[in-house]
Amino acid sequence: MRVPEYRRFRPFIQLSGVFVLGMIVGSIVYNAIFHASYNKLWIENKDLKIQEEQYIDDINSLKKYSKRQTVIKEINIRAEESEKAPDSVYVKEIIQLLTDELEVLRGRDVYNIDEYSKMTRIMLNKKTYNVRGHPYTVKITTMLVMEGVLQVWVDISAAP
Repeated sequence: MRVPEYRRFRPFIQLSGVFVLGMIVGSIVYNAIFHASYNKLWIENKDLKIQEEQYIDDINSLKKYSKRQTVIKEINIRAEESEKAPDSVYVKEIIQLLTDELEVLRGRDVYNIDEYSKMTRIMLNKKTYNVRGHPYTVKITTMLVMEGVLQVWVDISAAP
């Protein structure tokens, strides 16, 4: 029995090699696009869940304190942009944790805010939060109350 020469199959082997390589590269590109779009969708979903929780809390407090004009009805927390600021997902989770801790100020009298601000600064001054295994330090820079809305600006940085 005679074995055919290798040169006869060389073009077929080259063509099949290029085809398999194209399949691998195509699957890598498709996977990268899929994960990028999924990550964007997940971040948007996280944003919407946080907004929904905040809106539900605001609606409940507005219903509860609708007759009183001099109480804190809403709490808005804003993170200041800095070079050491973590990724946006981490910032949103830290803001959600801060909102839960500052919930005790909701319904308090606006005219006594100096007592609450001192308490809050002592309680949350350079507090460390662990988000997904990474420690982050939060420092309250500014607190402002206007028309029943407590606005808090914080500086978030990676803990040393």
